Amino acid sequence: MSEQLNIVILQARHMMDRKEYRQCEQLLKKSMAECPDDAVPHNLMGLLYEKQNNHIGAMKHFRAAWALDPTYRPALMNLDNFGTVHANQTYVFSEDQIQQNCGREAV
Repeated sequence: MSEQLNIVILQARHMMDRKEYRQCEQLLKKSMAECPDDAVPHNLMGLLYEKQNNHIGAMKHFRAAWALDPTYRPALMNLDNFGTVHANQTYVFSEDQIQQNCGREAV
């Protein structure tokens, strides 16, 4: 993954934590325009939509991320986490988060 997308992940997570949803959406739309074939911005947009209680929009972006890169585990995990009746509401931002939490619940 590019350094640019790692920075976008950190910025988006920070903005979501601070409930700066409008700014975060602008950042992610710009990132999608700059990296149209990358799963990362779509996964992040899905997380943003979940934070805003737009479940249908979130699922569309998680599926888009997965379609762009079926090996991108955060998108697959978010599809699983939010796509079931008893969703566990765990937000997976990046591959690093999966590796850091080996066996523990991601935040």
